[in-house]
Amino acid sequence: MPDIAVIDYGMGNLHSVRKALEHVAPGAEVVVTDDAALISAAARVVFPGQGAAPDCMAEIEAHGLRAAILRAAADKPFLGICMGLQVLFTHSDEGDTPCLGLISGEVRRFPDAAMRDASGNKLKVPHMGWNNVRQSMRHPLWSGIEDGARFYFVHSYYALPAEPGVTAGESSYPFPFTCAVARGNLFAVQFHPEKSAAAGLRLLQNFVSWDGNPR
Repeated sequence: MPDIAVIDYGMGNLHSVRKALEHVAPGAEVVVTDDAALISAAARVVFPGQGAAPDCMAEIEAHGLRAAILRAAADKPFLGICMGLQVLFTHSDEGDTPCLGLISGEVRRFPDAAMRDASGNKLKVPHMGWNNVRQSMRHPLWSGIEDGARFYFVHSYYALPAEPGVTAGESSYPFPFTCAVARGNLFAVQFHPEKSAAAGLRLLQNFVSWDGNPR
């Protein structure tokens, strides 16, 4: 039984994620796999992703992974990263895409009309680079990470939960948006912890020792 399964549906920066996990947990068996049986057998699961929501959902279905993802998100420590956060929601405006529906809410594009900084300068989409993350709740995955620590982002769409209580972290670009969600054994982030230096590695280290209890 692998310690950590990194779900491979053809749309994630899997090499960087695996290397970061191996760095923080050198004794753990980390497998990158699209095998539903291995995902189900793993002690914990990481669900990375990048690209467009329609392609992501199509690849999940093509690999026959929907049921395995839903099971893992229901019963073991589960970490979503980037697109692996967005497709947990009900629907994405990107390609008018129905998603996995694990968390009620929408995923929306940063609106062009609002993309101005405090001085009126136009902000680029995608939101790309380092940004501060405000912790919205106490959670084991935030342990040892300073509130307001900087993480690395690359995204054009952001999650808008229907239930505010699931928001675990917020960032601003230029308005506040949810960049981390938590519920039970599930935690997911819009940023890339594997590219976020010490704070990102600490979050991954917290994950590999997490028992899935939110407190």
